[in-house]
Amino acid sequence: MWRRIVSFADMPGQITPPPHPIPAILIRPRMAAPDYPYIHRDISWLSFNYRVLQEAKDPAVPLLERIKFLAIYSNNLDEFFRVRVAQHRNLLRVGKKTKRALDYDPKELLKQILQIVNRQQEEFSYIFEHQIVPELANHNINLLRRLDLNEEQRQFVENYFNDHMLPFVQPVLLVAHKVRPFLNNAALYLTLDMRDRETGATQYAIVKIPSDHLPRFLVLPSLSGQHDVIMLDDVVRHNVGKMFPGYEIADTYSIKLTRDAELYIDDEFSGDLIEKIKTSLAKRHVGPASRFVYDRSMPGELLEFLCEQFELERWDLLVEGRYHNNFDFFSFPDFGMTHLKNPPLPPIPYRSLEEADDFFRKVAERDHLIYVPYHSYESVVRMFEEAARDPAVTHIKIILYRVARRSRIMDALMEAARRGKQVFAFIEVKARFDEEANLRWGEKLEKAGVQVRYSFPGMKVHSKLALIMRQERQAHRLYAYLSTGNFHEDTARIYCDYGLFTADRRLTSEVARIFSYLETVQPPAQPFQHLLVGKFNLRARLIELIDFEIEQARKGRKAYMLIKVNSLQAPRMIEKLYEASQAGVRIDLIARSICSLVPGVPGLSENIRAISIVDRFLEHARVFLFHHGGHQKLYLSSADWMVRNLYYRIETCFPIFDRKLVREIKDVMALQLKDNVKARILDAEQSNQYVRDQSDLAIRSQIETYFYYKRHEETNLFAREQAEEMGEGSED
Repeated sequence: MWRRIVSFADMPGQITPPPHPIPAILIRPRMAAPDYPYIHRDISWLSFNYRVLQEAKDPAVPLLERIKFLAIYSNNLDEFFRVRVAQHRNLLRVGKKTKRALDYDPKELLKQILQIVNRQQEEFSYIFEHQIVPELANHNINLLRRLDLNEEQRQFVENYFNDHMLPFVQPVLLVAHKVRPFLNNAALYLTLDMRDRETGATQYAIVKIPSDHLPRFLVLPSLSGQHDVIMLDDVVRHNVGKMFPGYEIADTYSIKLTRDAELYIDDEFSGDLIEKIKTSLAKRHVGPASRFVYDRSMPGELLEFLCEQFELERWDLLVEGRYHNNFDFFSFPDFGMTHLKNPPLPPIPYRSLEEADDFFRKVAERDHLIYVPYHSYESVVRMFEEAARDPAVTHIKIILYRVARRSRIMDALMEAARRGKQVFAFIEVKARFDEEANLRWGEKLEKAGVQVRYSFPGMKVHSKLALIMRQERQAHRLYAYLSTGNFHEDTARIYCDYGLFTADRRLTSEVARIFSYLETVQPPAQPFQHLLVGKFNLRARLIELIDFEIEQARKGRKAYMLIKVNSLQAPRMIEKLYEASQAGVRIDLIARSICSLVPGVPGLSENIRAISIVDRFLEHARVFLFHHGGHQKLYLSSADWMVRNLYYRIETCFPIFDRKLVREIKDVMALQLKDNVKARILDAEQSNQYVRDQSDLAIRSQIETYFYYKRHEETNLFAREQAEEMGEGSED
């Protein structure tokens, strides 16, 4: 059965049901009327996280990078349970009237989620225990358990426990129906199954594994040429008997409780929003349980006791292996073995701006486009540092969503304010898990004299924009930076994002209107003609562009779209893509994470090809290309095609006018569409099969993209050197 979103009476003649059904797991269970296939966003997200796990088991990926993908998978899953699963669990408790308003059954969805995650966790354990650990041993890195230790190592572990760990382990006897200890959010604990030495009675206890205070991996004294490591969990296991001298330890089992991390502030429309956020942050670590993770070897009677002790429901339970908090694998020691990591791809300098004698003159001459992490982020940092020092610059404005802990950009903004420039920063303090950091930066900026504006109630500002005003020849000139990614120097090393430097008045004047709205909360007096802006014209304009392709196809003309997003979930946009496919529009879709659309369904989406690329860099850029009757329109965007982005956020989608830059972006997208190494096929079965074509040439798009830009910059450098030798000056 198809998931019902809108009835056919609402859209006559647009979408017809395909002739064959798809697997039931894709259907939101409570909807009865057949309309079209739709994969629930959380089921699709789990499929994406499995693509991350695929990287961990791929023998072609360097060993230490495979360990890093285990960490990424675990970190992703932890956030998923703290936010998404916590939300569904809360919906179980709402009234029947509220549940009837949902288009899915939260109980059935939770059941599906837990089934999928349990299967993935079993595979995670197998990959770690039977692939990663033996492969580490092949390279003389030995991950030991306590029974593997020699005498010297046992003494070392005992001394380390006494000297560093004893104050943090917090041993507690568990007594049924008595006051229960509080389990810290995401903290690791060992549950002890013990016997009283005198009576033989069973007694349970817990002790904390202090990985929040100490490194998770302890390097041990080792023989020459060997590297022995033990996890902090097993250091506690080795020493735990000292804390309960009257008991015999039968066995130990690891547990972890994660808590609901959603702040529930998106719909607040009154009161002091910042204070509400601060109050919610204080409660984040004491929220209700969203996941209780336990060792799969734990006996049933002990698990039952813990459920009663901590008031857990079956929806809270998730079985894992011997170890939890596997995101700690980010800190696994490498012992200097660089050959077990990805070969370095040092960022390519964008010399046109990084080495420019006059930065703003170069931007005034033409648009410039960088693509990090292939390009260095230095040109973005330099823009702000130049603006802070330049006496001609009078105003700097920026939107901050996520910011690096140590940021030269923030330093430049504060320096500019100290020099008397008018600096405005809009800080979105509802950026999930970055709220505290953003509040701290806001306070620092305000102290330096920056005018700071914080979040709007009920709406997030997700645009990635900066605007600089210079006094030039008795007039002001605007310079803008528009990006698909945040002003974050750290993530710029691993997130693939485009950034456009421009002085084109068609764009800068409209960027200025966005900042005016953020400062005054007064809608712009003039409509946006070139920018597509969330809340104003983004969704409507995207639909117009799709409708144009549909019209072209129905007239028998060429019609084509390329949509590259992180996530595609918005039902209305999926409807339009199905309609476009049925009209004959050819669509290439690249979705890194969520894809609720089902491609390749005969009679419905057979003209849609969808892939996902997971590799060493995180695909974060959004690119929309429309054939548009031969007059191609190409946009870069901060917005995914999700309900939240298209309806409830200030987003910016910006056109690329320079034909050379359009060609450059299309070249990179062509490489991604040809990827037959890291691309996966998105399909109804969520199979995540790798794209494998008949070509003898392996195309790994991220590597090919790096060398594409390397050749591009070398060609530009050669052209500049030739021009200088001929006395024609430096040209880009």
